[in-house]
Amino acid sequence: MILVAMTYANTYLDNRIAENEYETNKQFMVTTGLQIDDIAWTIGRTQTVRYSSQHGNMKFQSLAVNYNFEIYQHEGTGWETLFSNLTGMILFNIPVSMYSISSNYFERVLPSYSGSFVQQGPSAPVSQVFCVEKLPMKEGNYTRIVVIPSIRMLNSAIGGSQGTTNYTKFYLPTLEQGNHGHRSQSITMTGNDISKLVRSGVDQVRISVTFPKADLGFDADFFQFDNISETITLPPNSVVEFYIGEVIVTLGQV
Repeated sequence: MILVAMTYANTYLDNRIAENEYETNKQFMVTTGLQIDDIAWTIGRTQTVRYSSQHGNMKFQSLAVNYNFEIYQHEGTGWETLFSNLTGMILFNIPVSMYSISSNYFERVLPSYSGSFVQQGPSAPVSQVFCVEKLPMKEGNYTRIVVIPSIRMLNSAIGGSQGTTNYTKFYLPTLEQGNHGHRSQSITMTGNDISKLVRSGVDQVRISVTFPKADLGFDADFFQFDNISETITLPPNSVVEFYIGEVIVTLGQV
């Protein structure tokens, strides 16, 4: 009886520790997502954020999502493909044997109000944070907290002697894998490069998403975006600017 009671107590204690780690690192991943916005637009800027975990582990998954950008110009010949951008994602994984909510569980954390990969406004996040438990998966059976870059869209208008020109800007961080040292429980992120593409005379922008690692389970059902393609209608003859900020992600201190 005593041995059974002790086994039960130890199992219960481990589960409570894992549950506390999950809740604590949910906030850590929100902080990480917000830090990406500070780093992506300043080349050379470095930030290290630390976490604590006994049962979970941090992982970087490269080539997680591919964003495809197209434009429609009223004087053009239809839709023109501009570029595609692959990005990785950051995951905090706890084995379901240690902590499980339920299979097919999904919770949006940042932003909590929308699953669109295009968010509008100066205060819109450039990352999504969500919790997911999808079973089974080839990559492993975990309760996961995920940070994946998304797109911020800003609109403005500038008046002049020739009339008003409308501008729409799109900002997308891209996460690239660094040299993972795993020497400490931390994530180090460094702004590495910024690229810009400008087009004028644009009436519409279409952004779609594909999932290169769908065979591992990182598919549309895993991310649960509101849509896998979004078309934004702009004021006629707009100028659009695309900014891509490359962030190098290293697990553990550099």
